[in-house]
Amino acid sequence: MQTQLKIIAYLKPHCGWSKGVRAVLEKYSLPYEDKDIINSEANYMEMLKKSTQHLSPCVEVNGNMLADISGEELEHYLLHERLIKKSTAPTPVPIDAACQDH
Repeated sequence: MQTQLKIIAYLKPHCGWSKGVRAVLEKYSLPYEDKDIINSEANYMEMLKKSTQHLSPCVEVNGNMLADISGEELEHYLLHERLIKKSTAPTPVPIDAACQDH
């Protein structure tokens, strides 16, 4: 079940949606590459090219791009595709909280 997953997450450092994605990945102990799209223009441009849109978070799972996704949506996708088994473990942050502009 969680073998051979290659996950690249295009995330903001301080965003509710991004924190939710990280929380889901950590809840299931899934290794992933965290690409900061705020402090790295190269990462942002890579996300734009792969996702063909500018909204984040975007998470690539085994080459399949999930654009503008929340942690809740990511967990649903991983369960639906049978890439993980359902866990009832809590997350330290909400997995469906919006970003706040600061």
